[in-house]
Amino acid sequence: MKAKFLCGSIEVNAPDHKDVGLCHCSMCRRWTGGPMFAVHCGSDVSFTGAEPVRYQSSDWAERGFCSACGTHLFYHLLPNDEYILPAGLFQDQDFTLASEIFIDEKPSYYELKNDTHKMTGQQVFDMYAPKN
Repeated sequence: MKAKFLCGSIEVNAPDHKDVGLCHCSMCRRWTGGPMFAVHCGSDVSFTGAEPVRYQSSDWAERGFCSACGTHLFYHLLPNDEYILPAGLFQDQDFTLASEIFIDEKPSYYELKNDTHKMTGQQVFDMYAPKN
């Protein structure tokens, strides 16, 4: 899949995916202005053209954006090198909304009718916690 965004100064290539997940966490909502419609693309993502600006938003992740137009390009999980891209970058894809995370942080002013797998923030952290 090729991503398209406002200025096009960076070309983003990612594997094809069909599912979108929503993240309702407060950081994603601050970053995107609403829930992040997230496409999990793994580590096989490439950027050509201008270099994305990277902002390390936590110990385990960084967020990337275009320095020319400000478009949000990715959320990058550092421990497993996974890129999560905003679904809006792929205007021509026919996605299915499959999951919602940090459902416990979702504000009360919106409700989605989709039947999705829902997880709290603690369930997400437990899923990715190192196993001893």
